[in-house]
Amino acid sequence: MTQPRIVIVGSGWAGFYLAEFLSTTLYSVTIVSPRRTSAFTPLLASAACGLFNFYLAEEPVRSKTRKCKFIKANVLGADFVSSKIHCAPAFEDEDPISNESFDLEYDYLILAPGCMPNTFNTPGVAEHALFMKNVSDAMAVRKLLFDLLEKASLPNCTVSRKQELLHVAIVGGGPTGVEITAELDDLAHKELNDLYPEVAKYLRISIYDVAPHILGAYDRKLHEYANDALLKRDIGIETNSRIEKVDAQALYVKDKGRIPYGMLLWVTGNKAVPLISALDVRKTEKGLVRILTDSRLRVFKSTTSDEIYENVFALGDAADIDGSSLPTTAEVAVQKAKYLVNFFNSRGTPVVHSSLPFTYREKQLVSYIGSRDGIIAGRGDREGWTGRSAWLAWRSGSVMWTRSWRNRVVILLTWLVNVIFGKEIAKM
Repeated sequence: MTQPRIVIVGSGWAGFYLAEFLSTTLYSVTIVSPRRTSAFTPLLASAACGLFNFYLAEEPVRSKTRKCKFIKANVLGADFVSSKIHCAPAFEDEDPISNESFDLEYDYLILAPGCMPNTFNTPGVAEHALFMKNVSDAMAVRKLLFDLLEKASLPNCTVSRKQELLHVAIVGGGPTGVEITAELDDLAHKELNDLYPEVAKYLRISIYDVAPHILGAYDRKLHEYANDALLKRDIGIETNSRIEKVDAQALYVKDKGRIPYGMLLWVTGNKAVPLISALDVRKTEKGLVRILTDSRLRVFKSTTSDEIYENVFALGDAADIDGSSLPTTAEVAVQKAKYLVNFFNSRGTPVVHSSLPFTYREKQLVSYIGSRDGIIAGRGDREGWTGRSAWLAWRSGSVMWTRSWRNRVVILLTWLVNVIFGKEIAKM
């Protein structure tokens, strides 16, 4: 008997979890993605700053223990009537096969293409800023940081030029922006002081955000605590800042003028990938454009009625439940993926989706703010809290994001070695 074909679009949190746990005994599972690895995004800042090796912050889609098929390609569109997706190989070369598009048939289609960084059409950002979406981004951050330190160490580098080179400008005051700030600041006050004693003192980190305060997802008490803690460590916090343009050496802020930088990190949010606009489905009308689904994650048709595609599902950052919007977080993506895995694996060959609707179980929001300090949002009647216990909760939560016990053990051992001997900066 021929196995029903499940095609998964995307190898992010949702897509990778589905590929990992969907039954390949019951289904023929294929994952289509331009990236052959899946990044553990909560670990990228730590990897960029040398807490552990880069390979621990991602996992390959192909595996001898994972029996799904993998196709390295971008999905350009979908024909829901004939149950096909149109794909283009994801290679940047001139080989003829790299430019030959193809179609892929499915019995069940699961859309989880994720999102891409939102530059808000700010001139110069795409050309000059670094992002933090995958391991190659984290590698670029680490490389540039040490290149800047070496340039500042040159004998002909003036003090004013050192200050410009070692200004790290981070645009985005959400959890990602604050956590990469915290990790960089920890690195600056420890290992960099020892290795670059003459120039490390010039390293300066600034956070720019258009909002009136950083970490807006937290209550006032917590985001003010984080703000004060960062200011005490001489980290610049420039809220109500609108970036007008960026060039290779400076960003231009409304009412503040030209601000030189050596590294610009852009971590302000997401926008839809091109595939979303190509799909004939119902989408959100405000903010981030996302595919709308019912409470069972089935995709709505583009008509005004409540018609759905019975064999098309969507989840992850690129999708949202109509009438029950959820944030674009790894936790939401994984919980939805678990829901679909349970549905498919328990039903064998589902025809009618009659299972219970998806229910999100909210977990407490945790952020690291540096110097072994953190904040945890309250839940229900319980207030949030701060301090070392919050940092430990964040650290332990981070290691659990990895999907293999082998990686978890290696990360824990690396942390222990770092505590005893310091980070291996020479290998950074």
